[in-house]
Amino acid sequence: MAGFRKRILVVDDEPDVVASFKVSLENAGFYVDTYTDPNTAISKFESNCYDLLIIDVRMPSIDGFELFEHLHKIDPIPRVCFITAYEINYHALREIFSSPDQTCFLKKPIEMSDLIKRINLELSNPE
Repeated sequence: MAGFRKRILVVDDEPDVVASFKVSLENAGFYVDTYTDPNTAISKFESNCYDLLIIDVRMPSIDGFELFEHLHKIDPIPRVCFITAYEINYHALREIFSSPDQTCFLKKPIEMSDLIKRINLELSNPE
């Protein structure tokens, strides 16, 4: 459908990261909702609302994988990209995700142009 804009949810406990992602993604034509508190993200999350979730792995109250599990129960449709400044433990991921190779991981810091390219790629690939 022409003019259809994708909706993205960003959850990261760092306010400056959230603000930077929001501005850059909105400038690229996406609708963006952001939260710095994963519990608030869970309480506000609605089914059939988002095309992509961008979730920080390490947050104080709930880690990104737990947050994803909560959101996935509400709506299993959106794709997910996890962001982290730390090394990724692929062995642990195999326990969480049946196919970790199909899960998007982004390393912080990330150039906004690279983020937008990766998001466009994720949203254009069929499942």
